[in-house]
Amino acid sequence: MKKALIANVINPALGGVLIRGEKGTAKSTAVRALADLLPLMEVVEDCPFRCNPRERGTLCSTCLERLEKGETLKVTGRKMSVVDLPISATEDRVVGTLDLEHALKKGEKKFEPGILAAANRNILYVDEVNLLDDHLVDILLDAAAMGVNTVEREGVSYSHPASFVLVGTMNPEEGDLRPQLLDRFGLAVEIRGEYVVEQRMEIVKRRLAYEKDPRAFAAAYASGQQALADKIAAAGEMIHAVSYSEHIIELIAEIAIELGVDGHRADITMLKTAIVLAALDGRREVKGADVAEAAAFVLPHRMKRKPFAEAHLDLSLVQERVKAYDERGSC
Repeated sequence: MKKALIANVINPALGGVLIRGEKGTAKSTAVRALADLLPLMEVVEDCPFRCNPRERGTLCSTCLERLEKGETLKVTGRKMSVVDLPISATEDRVVGTLDLEHALKKGEKKFEPGILAAANRNILYVDEVNLLDDHLVDILLDAAAMGVNTVEREGVSYSHPASFVLVGTMNPEEGDLRPQLLDRFGLAVEIRGEYVVEQRMEIVKRRLAYEKDPRAFAAAYASGQQALADKIAAAGEMIHAVSYSEHIIELIAEIAIELGVDGHRADITMLKTAIVLAALDGRREVKGADVAEAAAFVLPHRMKRKPFAEAHLDLSLVQERVKAYDERGSC
């Protein structure tokens, strides 16, 4: 779960992560802790979308107009935060609203930002995503894939940047997402409670230690936390330098065909994930082992299944393909 979250922070283009698991397994805790690992980011000080001043191609229309007029955009540092999307949210609350009366009277667009605007360059967290209206899930996944939110009302449209790390959590006992929506999540993981006595005891001990003295508890893990933050930052700078061979793409295609995965989204996401995993390991070239690990994140929720049956990924098939790939490479 933690690695899937970290991978999406390194490359939000992976398409988000769906965390499925029973209640009381710290799904929400892990998501909220993620933001603390990330460094300050540069933002345009007075921009509601927190535009990145160094990436002209992702600026909102207002920031772009100001630049074209010769203005200097004031820059400040801000931490990435977790933006919650309640399951009771309406479409207008999510995407934002256009004031049509103002547009008709003044001839200019007036936009009231919604949750997607607040989520730009942040983490968008949807607890119990399986209980959210399917139409809203579609909107979220479209925005996550495109990095842009467009609102259209009565022939008037407004677009703004909406690049965010999408994290959805759910308890499968309360119902599942439609297969079409499952496929749109880049990665998915399943978590369960611990069933080893010593590990359950450790969870209890750590929880009580935190409640007794939160500052002392955080200080005890500060060095490890900083080391992980540095590792994430380094991987984020390295991913564009990671290379992969034609044989890696061939391996991914073979795995997808062998397992009968529909469409090509899984292949693309598997390669992107393998690149991130290689960078996270400090390497500049994707290996077969990266593909095998990526498959465990990318394929389980895309496997064909019969009604009421659980999706199952036979990792032995993946390992066989990777082993054959490694043997070809050593010949």
